[in-house]
Amino acid sequence: MGAIFLTIVLDLLGFGLVLPFLADEARDAFGCSPFVGTLLSAVYSLAQFVFAPMWGRLSDRVGRRPILIWSVAATAVSNLGLGIALAWGHSVAWLFVARIAAGMATANLGVASAYIADITSKEDRSKGMGMIGMAFGLGFILGPGIGGILAAHPIGGRHGPLACFVAAGLSAINVLWVLGGVRESLAKGSRAERTRPNLAALSSDPMLARIVLVNFVVVFSFSSLEQTFRFFNKDAFAMGPTATGMLLAFIGIVAAGIQGGFVRVVGPKLDESVLVRAGALLQVPAFVLVAVAPTVGVWLLYVGGAVLAIGNGLSQPGIAAYVSNRAGKSEQGGILGLSQSASSLGRVLGPAFGGLIYGGLGIRAPYVAGAIGMALASAIALTLAPARQKTSTQMS
Repeated sequence: MGAIFLTIVLDLLGFGLVLPFLADEARDAFGCSPFVGTLLSAVYSLAQFVFAPMWGRLSDRVGRRPILIWSVAATAVSNLGLGIALAWGHSVAWLFVARIAAGMATANLGVASAYIADITSKEDRSKGMGMIGMAFGLGFILGPGIGGILAAHPIGGRHGPLACFVAAGLSAINVLWVLGGVRESLAKGSRAERTRPNLAALSSDPMLARIVLVNFVVVFSFSSLEQTFRFFNKDAFAMGPTATGMLLAFIGIVAAGIQGGFVRVVGPKLDESVLVRAGALLQVPAFVLVAVAPTVGVWLLYVGGAVLAIGNGLSQPGIAAYVSNRAGKSEQGGILGLSQSASSLGRVLGPAFGGLIYGGLGIRAPYVAGAIGMALASAIALTLAPARQKTSTQMS
């Protein structure tokens, strides 16, 4: 568990390092429009959407460890390539190549989740997924801050390459850590000789289809907030980048604390469907609080952010654990990869939707829409059967 935790922290730390500067550098150094600069994030998530279920299904056949080793090594190479392209490149196309390659490589969260599923009992599954969520949160908290500091030291007159080279170095360390600290979790006797297509596996259990849909709606709504939050804070409260960063760090710390603390302690005592429902329901009033904060005061923004973090900290590990407990033993990687793919699709479409209605309908629009989205996710979650209630067909 500790080895996988550190693997995900280093993986997400490397990803978060590039967030403070990549879009700006694409605009300033390569002459791109802001829209093209933001597409560098979109193609990353799009590559994850395509490749996450593929790596998951492959891990069901060959084991988790080889896929984790390959993906972390490819992450190191893609970060190195991005740094070289930023420092000495003349075409933005190479930035896109590097980000697509990084998205392909880091589409491994489903495999990491399957690894946790292999080594935990059904009762402890949410506890294990909470550790993944905590690692995810720590990577996003630390990465952007470190990346912003490193971006202040240019290479070749350009900001950002140093952060990319550091990210590549972290990924290289991660490769050594996986080689030495991560043992194979899927016994050869438990591997699938061939796997059904992921959508066919979903059709065998309607609950799996519903939870994947819940995952998509939750991530879609949440990511529309993430990508408009800086605009909102500046336009409504005149907050600077540092204040926004502190607010995001506060939200990340609360979410990581819920996932690493409350979910680890209480999660094993509850069915995962309860965590999903509670998390989705809490995020409805959280989005409403954020939407009305400009009328009340900045303190309500912090309250709304804290409630949002608590809700998300419950729903995300609950969703992963629910998927794992419902999926068949030989299809863990494929179904968890498909769930990660749904998350990636939400991160592709959610920011575009949020930006569109922010500019077209007003600064509160993404958060009102987020509350509606979370209400929809809650309604679907209420129809979920218990995660550990399995038929004999599903258990086989």
